[in-house]
Amino acid sequence: MPDLAYDQLQSAFAATSLFEAKTWQLSPDAWSLTPEQVAQLEAIGAACLEYHQALETLYLRSAAGKNLLRNKPLLAPWVADYLDRGKPAALIAHARDPKNRGAFPTVLRPDLLLTDEGFVMTELDSVPGGIGLTAFLNRLYANNGAVLGAGDVMIRNFYDSLAALRTDIRNPLIALVVSEEAGTYRPEMHWLAEQLQLLGKRVFCLEPDDIFPLGSSLCFDVEGNPEKIDVVYRFFELFDLANIPTAHFFFEAWAAGEVTIVPPMRPYQEEKLGLALFHHHLLQDYWTEALSGRSLKLLRQLIPPSWVIDPAPLPPGAVLDGPRVGGRALTDWRQLAGASQKERDLILKISGYHESAWGARSVILGSDCSREEWQAGVELAVGDAPANPHILQEFKKPRRAKHRVYDRERQAREVDGRLRLCPYYFIMAGKTTLSGALATFCPPDKKIIHGMQDAALLPVRIVAAPPSPRASAGSGQ
Repeated sequence: MPDLAYDQLQSAFAATSLFEAKTWQLSPDAWSLTPEQVAQLEAIGAACLEYHQALETLYLRSAAGKNLLRNKPLLAPWVADYLDRGKPAALIAHARDPKNRGAFPTVLRPDLLLTDEGFVMTELDSVPGGIGLTAFLNRLYANNGAVLGAGDVMIRNFYDSLAALRTDIRNPLIALVVSEEAGTYRPEMHWLAEQLQLLGKRVFCLEPDDIFPLGSSLCFDVEGNPEKIDVVYRFFELFDLANIPTAHFFFEAWAAGEVTIVPPMRPYQEEKLGLALFHHHLLQDYWTEALSGRSLKLLRQLIPPSWVIDPAPLPPGAVLDGPRVGGRALTDWRQLAGASQKERDLILKISGYHESAWGARSVILGSDCSREEWQAGVELAVGDAPANPHILQEFKKPRRAKHRVYDRERQAREVDGRLRLCPYYFIMAGKTTLSGALATFCPPDKKIIHGMQDAALLPVRIVAAPPSPRASAGSGQ
């Protein structure tokens, strides 16, 4: 498998801007996974879609005050309360609109850490960045082994998942709408649109202000003529709606049946606390009933123990379902502030619907910060609970792995690091299709893995046997 030369990589990235003002480390090799690991990723995709389907039923039945189980009583109105906190009433009503029943994101991307126990899923993103970047890397590394998603599979499947939403139109006009707040990702969305236009597809990358109403339709201007939009791919978070003057036109056109919008504007689908609900002790019978046995078992292995930070007072003698501090059960979440460093192997993060809820902006790792920083994070989570719920999650440390990267002298050398893997699934005909994966390989001292200047961003290749030390020794086998 031929290496990619440093100059070749540098020239390719210089010629195509995929992120605004972003740089990363370069590597001659894609990340290696075995066929068994790829099969596991495919199973994870199916489980993630089942999770979303079960979450929809859980939310809607909770909101309607309906029983959750078939043969015994279980009411949980608090589920909808958690998921709706801090959202405008109109957005909540839209999420519950019967016309939205069965509307799910067309792209799912879990964040998977490679640990000694296997993959761990820390988040499940339904408005993920990196689609264009991963497709570009798949193409760039196409001759570096059997790259997952090679042959522009990712580009074509992204389009097919959107076009499938409008089977009534032969070549629907699709707008990839990127807000100012998400502007870092606009270059890769422009690139995606350009690649699809080369295939004869009517796909355009637009800003919200490019769009205007014409009757009950959404349109944009093409050489002085209005063009009707059939599908909007929404690349902005729902908390950002207040900053988008044209947002109400999106809702009106959707209500009139003139446009399909994905991901659906259903904020509960984008809350991280859904993963905490999966572990909630009162809901275990529900998840057992709602999920297939295979997906239930897999998700229990994948999702770390997680809890919603809810400061509601407890009756005397009651304890919280959560971690222990000093060997004792908690009676108040503020008692987390007194946890020892060893007991603070915990992640605090905001659940969603907030500008700090993406890009690891709100993430606090208790064992990697001072006691004062941890205490401040706990106080913020407790105080913010009525409007912006936070979740607490056990930290699962990524294992050390090795991979080759180019050093400052442009020489490839093997280094230690830790891995986050982000597989991309496109949903078509009620099934997930694994179409590519983005590996983020960070230095070993980085506890929280995300795209950063000293990380390497890589596509994934499939190897039939563990790679040699020269390739990706320890890279997941």
